[in-house]
Amino acid sequence: MRLDAIFDLASLTKVVATTIAVMQLAETGRLSLDAPVALYWPAFAAHGKDEITIRQLLTHTSGLRPDLPDSGTWSGESSALARIAAERPLSPPGSEFVYSDLNFIVLGAVVERLSGQSLDGYTQQHIFTPLGMTDTGFNPPPEQLSRVVPTDIEQGTLRWGQVQDPTAYRMGGVAGHAGLFSTADDLARFCEMLLNRGSLDGVQILRPDTVALMTSPITLPGGVQRGLGWDMASPYATGLGTEFSPGSYGHTGYTGTALWIDPAADTFLIILTSRLHPDDQGDARPLRQQVAHVVALVFPPDVASRQ
Repeated sequence: MRLDAIFDLASLTKVVATTIAVMQLAETGRLSLDAPVALYWPAFAAHGKDEITIRQLLTHTSGLRPDLPDSGTWSGESSALARIAAERPLSPPGSEFVYSDLNFIVLGAVVERLSGQSLDGYTQQHIFTPLGMTDTGFNPPPEQLSRVVPTDIEQGTLRWGQVQDPTAYRMGGVAGHAGLFSTADDLARFCEMLLNRGSLDGVQILRPDTVALMTSPITLPGGVQRGLGWDMASPYATGLGTEFSPGSYGHTGYTGTALWIDPAADTFLIILTSRLHPDDQGDARPLRQQVAHVVALVFPPDVASRQ
């Protein structure tokens, strides 16, 4: 393992790319968090989805199921979106918390429609390049392959440099819920930006009030606590949210990735693993909890130290 290793971030894509893009569009008035998604993507309204809002997508309270069925031979973003447009909600919007990749696939599509750019093009121009995140992006180029950490074996072939998530893979490697690759150094710059309330090295990615709104706790059905896009206290944050200060936030990824930000301690934690290598049997949760416990002890809020 080299220090500049590039990892498949899995669901960290949701917060490092898609959530930031959505909040940027909200800042500029091109998007309203409480507007129905169908205002920006009319076909989405079909089959009882007309009242689902952008905010409900961000908080996983849309009523959509967790993912598209892994069946059929479909491929491409347009095919994925056609299938999502044909979906019926499993529950009324706002009534349940159901963590769903579909929510963020839709958000990625909204970003593309409102910006006129592909999701990878938009995030590169408006997030990663301004922050100096030179090793972050979708579909790593061939010159980076030697640094990319492989994941699992798919149909007898080691998956190396291609997104592991099945739906994102079928969509061509660019999706709002998964597909982003990055390094620890790049993610550190991202976390520094959020601790600095939206700016880093004189470059503003989000306004301070936008960062505060995005990371303010919201209590959802079932007692789950999340921000806009971000996790705080849910089954997916086990071993992280309970270790750090109230008001801390972060996210995890299926490949064994995690980041957690604690503004009260001026501290962030990044954990990058490839737990699926090579047989999809690894479990990063015990490691994640142990590391989080140690970091929270060493950097409590009353002796804050930037790390």
